Amino acid sequence: MAVFHDEVEIEDFEYDEETGTYSYPCPCGDRFLITREDLENGEDVATCPSCSLILRVIYDQVGAEGGPAGRF
Repeated sequence: MAVFHDEVEIEDFEYDEETGTYSYPCPCGDRFLITREDLENGEDVATCPSCSLILRVIYDQVGAEGGPAGRF
């Protein structure tokens, strides 16, 4: 079972269209990262590459056909 540093809404992340990556500031000075592809695959954990902290990302997953089940 993972212990999350925090739970953060996807709207609070910054999105880089070039890399398809969402990022959010980490207390260590780096940034938590999660890709759009990860979110599309149902992942909800953003990791920091510089420390062991992880975040749970709160978002509505797009429906199987990309329909109105939600979006991120």
